[in-house]
Amino acid sequence: MKVDNVKSQMRKGMLEYCILLLLHREPSYASDIILKLKEAKLIVVEGTLYPLLTRLKNDELLSYEWVESTQGPPRKYYRLTAQGEDFLAELEVAWDELSDTVNHLRYKLLTTTQS
Repeated sequence: MKVDNVKSQMRKGMLEYCILLLLHREPSYASDIILKLKEAKLIVVEGTLYPLLTRLKNDELLSYEWVESTQGPPRKYYRLTAQGEDFLAELEVAWDELSDTVNHLRYKLLTTTQS
């Protein structure tokens, strides 16, 4: 098993959560979402992002509006819906539980190995 494959699967699992976190803060257009994810060291390409945004919209977790741009054509700004906010709150709980579990196991492993 290659570690890159596992890392890729971990990133894919986190991507939806990270996008919802970004859109919770403020509405954004796709290029801005990609830039913010890149700044956080989560590299995503348009070919991955657009289908995910469409799926989240179809699931009624996101909505969008067209906003005129001073630098070209109008931009599609995505925002969380009320249902998206509720879903994000559920993901927050799930993330906290998962993070606590992993941290517990890591701590237990580290303290056992050092003894």
